[in-house]
Amino acid sequence: QVQLVESGGGLVQAGGSLRLSCAASGRILSTYMMGWFRQAPGKERELVARIKWSDASTLYVDSVKGRFTISRDNTKNTFALQMNSLKPEDTAVYYCAVKTSIWKPQYDYWGQGTQVTVSL
Repeated sequence: QVQLVESGGGLVQAGGSLRLSCAASGRILSTYMMGWFRQAPGKERELVARIKWSDASTLYVDSVKGRFTISRDNTKNTFALQMNSLKPEDTAVYYCAVKTSIWKPQYDYWGQGTQVTVSL
């Protein structure tokens, strides 16, 4: 059974940086899209960034453009989210997820979540 494991969350002051990583514990036979989501207390989960496995094309939510960078490592089957210039409003639980097919509306695999807290 495939599990995604996130690492790299923590507490940082505003303006600081964190790097989140996501690795699969088992073999995913096919990967179409990888994404990072976040959920803040009292808010709905939102897509922060996503990257296509095939061509590494990316998409970001407007609030993180220019500050966050999503990347993937084909050789290690991992992907990451580099977060710079962090703001208190970035505080949330961050989840990585993988979608295995373009035809599936939902992501297939999810990590357990890692807390990111940005203080003033």
